[in-house]
Amino acid sequence: MSGVAAPAAVLLPAPRPSDDDVSVLSGLYVPEASQWLSTSAGRIASDGYSWMQAVHWVAGSGLYKPRLHRSHGPRSFGPTTVRVAQELAQLFPCRPGIEYLMRRTGLAERSVQNHLQILRETGLLAYIVKGTRVSSGPAQASEFARMIPPEFDAALGIRTVQRNEDAPAYTRAVSGIAEAGRELMAKLAAKAARKVRKPRSKTSSKAPARGARKGAEQGVVTAVSDEARCTPMQVGTSTVSSAGGTSFPPESKLASGVSKSPTPKMSKAKAGGRRKLNVIGRRFQLARELTQELDWLRGCSVPRIAWVARNVADAGWTVTDVKGWLHLRGEAARVRRGSGLLAVLLAGAETVLDTPQKRADAVEQWRGAQEAARRHRIQQVRARTERYEGNWAAPTSRAVRREVEAAFAQVTEAASGGRRQDLGDGADDQALAPEPSEQELAELRAAAAGELMRGETTLIRSLEPEMALRIFGERLVRRADQLEDGSRSSLMTYGHR
Repeated sequence: MSGVAAPAAVLLPAPRPSDDDVSVLSGLYVPEASQWLSTSAGRIASDGYSWMQAVHWVAGSGLYKPRLHRSHGPRSFGPTTVRVAQELAQLFPCRPGIEYLMRRTGLAERSVQNHLQILRETGLLAYIVKGTRVSSGPAQASEFARMIPPEFDAALGIRTVQRNEDAPAYTRAVSGIAEAGRELMAKLAAKAARKVRKPRSKTSSKAPARGARKGAEQGVVTAVSDEARCTPMQVGTSTVSSAGGTSFPPESKLASGVSKSPTPKMSKAKAGGRRKLNVIGRRFQLARELTQELDWLRGCSVPRIAWVARNVADAGWTVTDVKGWLHLRGEAARVRRGSGLLAVLLAGAETVLDTPQKRADAVEQWRGAQEAARRHRIQQVRARTERYEGNWAAPTSRAVRREVEAAFAQVTEAASGGRRQDLGDGADDQALAPEPSEQELAELRAAAAGELMRGETTLIRSLEPEMALRIFGERLVRRADQLEDGSRSSLMTYGHR
């Protein structure tokens, strides 16, 4: 064998059954510095189908051993990695987000990141643009290029050519394949045409042995091997004919292809069809209800409230029980930090109300206080309504009455030409009252404006309309009319705190 032919014999696969033997290759690992498109040694896959052929080859080759490089994460290139690759093969451009892959595959965030790292370390993915995480905005997803690693071309004897000398090396195209690699390429094509699904849960020990063997044969292992599989749901060849033992399902089951039980089974781990909460779940449920129903806890962190209320939540308290206890302790009118106040108020609550009967009594007292407060508000509204809708009564304040009488006298004196009218009660012998000064009128207007701000019109309505207009002015009188009109409506409420 010549010196030129010797390397080709090492790289090309041997005849079957050992044509998938890749022991001649040392290993498959791409360091982080070479996981970019500009530094990658592989070539860009022409389409998602040919890329999935390379994915299945890597899964069955056993060349990638992640435990040699890190001690955490997946132990091998398995079916779950192939499922993630199937989602990436359908994206154009390949710019997946972590949340998108989590929804499509049902995996956790850390699992998705681990399998993307596996695809990069095997040379199947290369960064075009690496995603960023900005504190003031949403995270930007990374954009990848689907790559064919050079080990794949070497193992199958694939020849590539660079049609444009000025183009980068990763743009080279396939020009042929060795005869020994065609059979393996055909098997990889069959695997790429199938879709690897999420593996089912483990079957019960009471299942028949035949079903267990069938489940083992229909597994989602993607390794390239000599074992031929032929099942109704897969494409492949088999050396043993199974036509004699095949039975066709009834026509009633051909519509969906899945045999379903007429009555759906309910999981034993669920009560009433819903998952039963554990200790942590009950704490967070109580904290969420407290932040929704207590005004002074609005906007507080639910995890912090769950930690503060952990003792009462573990004791089986509900949000109603907490409200009853807070009524007994008394709530503050001004709250600066809701979680801190709640921690103080709930201190020792589970030891004081340690029985359901005590908690029920506290809840009854709280509900009684709520009903009494409601009735008091109704009485206040009714009294205010009767006050504005009934006959007008004189002001009860003596100071207000004196100011009103003085204003009457001053207006009457001004209207009579500077002299008081003869009332027959000896008024002629009294000194004439001086005209009101601007300061006195300003004080009256200020007092009337203060009453209007509190929703009261007593001072302005104590005078005749014409006299009130002369003393208080058109603006204050019009404002008093607006307040009285609004007080008769059930949609508006006036008052002060």
